[in-house]
Amino acid sequence: MTTVVDAATLAALDVQIAQRRQRLETMIEDYDESLDTIWMLLATMLVFFMHSGFSLLEAGTVRFKNTQNILAKNLVVVTVGFLTWYLVGYSLAFGVLKDTNKFAGFTNFAMDGFWADKKKFRFWLFQGACCATGGTIVSGAMAERAQLKGFGTYTVLLTSVIYPIVVYWVWSGKGFLNYPDDAGKMVSVFGPPFQDFAGSAVVHLVGGTGALLGAIVVGPRKDRWNEAFADVFQGHSIPFCVLGTFFLWFGWYGFNPGSTLEMHTKEAAFRAALVAVNTTLAPCCSGMVVFFLRAKVFAPKSLDVGGFCNGILAGLVAVTAACSTVKPWEACIIGLIAGLLYQVASMLVLKMKVDDVVDAFAVHGVNGFWAVLACGLFGNPDEGIGGNGAFYGGDQFGTQLGGSVLIILWTAVLSLLIFLPLKRLGALRMSDAFQDHGADFMEHSPAKAYNTPLSCSPTSKGVRASSQTFGMSA
Repeated sequence: MTTVVDAATLAALDVQIAQRRQRLETMIEDYDESLDTIWMLLATMLVFFMHSGFSLLEAGTVRFKNTQNILAKNLVVVTVGFLTWYLVGYSLAFGVLKDTNKFAGFTNFAMDGFWADKKKFRFWLFQGACCATGGTIVSGAMAERAQLKGFGTYTVLLTSVIYPIVVYWVWSGKGFLNYPDDAGKMVSVFGPPFQDFAGSAVVHLVGGTGALLGAIVVGPRKDRWNEAFADVFQGHSIPFCVLGTFFLWFGWYGFNPGSTLEMHTKEAAFRAALVAVNTTLAPCCSGMVVFFLRAKVFAPKSLDVGGFCNGILAGLVAVTAACSTVKPWEACIIGLIAGLLYQVASMLVLKMKVDDVVDAFAVHGVNGFWAVLACGLFGNPDEGIGGNGAFYGGDQFGTQLGGSVLIILWTAVLSLLIFLPLKRLGALRMSDAFQDHGADFMEHSPAKAYNTPLSCSPTSKGVRASSQTFGMSA
């Protein structure tokens, strides 16, 4: 039996097919957006969790009498950092104008325009969590003698001006270091576009540079270089330092893999997996290098757990820029060199009598610089993952060097323009009395971080005695 279908029925079927195709496309689009949002929120939570790691690490590195004070500064960094990112920072970093320039953005202040493109909410949150990290790096270097109001002032300007403008140069797609030429090809003022996948330069080099300048301008802690008080300045809790290191390492799996910014394609998933593998191997290599060097080659020639922790962090910083463009064996080499650089830089900082309490410059500054240069050396263009290293005939190194120097100069000049007036106004350095008694006793409530006899004495003699209970290398 033959069924005759008239034109009206065929037309109705065509309409139904078109409607179902449209529904399917909408479902796929919604699914992709939902998956990307879940991925970005998870990554943001991990990055945010890094602040618990910074807090533990810095609390363990300072003395009993300044524990609350350094924790207060970590809280200030996060709260102030997010507020300035909301009001100003994001706008300068990603607020690209229609009539673009290569220096800074200038729109989307206080999330203006976000309702027209709600995808910006997840992006804002992830980038805001990264922004606050830079200020935390500085707090550790200046610990135990920087006034809260002076450090707070620097944090406001770092997170609202210094850091966001570097972000614009590198990640906005319109800045000096990464913008399209007339043919639509991405370039920089130095040649190829600057490579920094997850922020070795943008976050760590900026923070490390600010940390070094801050430590120099504020000056060393009272009696820091007096040999009679050498043991007094050791940190009070190795367990805090180790836990803080593990917390930071754990959070780095949001910092680096999360920088894919998406997870709705298998290519993005494979890239995130490669990034996670490299984020695991490099710190393993760097940590073991420092642990070995301090046990067998350099002082203290014993098992230095604190040095092991900083070696691990150095490797994490060093692989962050190139984690998506190198193979695992290359990440291992990057980590090995990071461990060596950290050890040399740490000794040099001590030799120059710069009082960097947590070795922030050796970890973040030196290895942030090394990380960016590593992008210019490693990464095979033939692998199809974005590498352009000189070891494979690439031309990336000049851009990496030039971009790094530009970022260092920008951060250094503006940091000095903030720190020097603060010092001149007496708003940067704690008085000797504050340092003797401890900031916890002098300006915090309660006057001690621990309910133990060791932290009760308000006298400098008692405080110094309590600070010798535990030891950690600087």
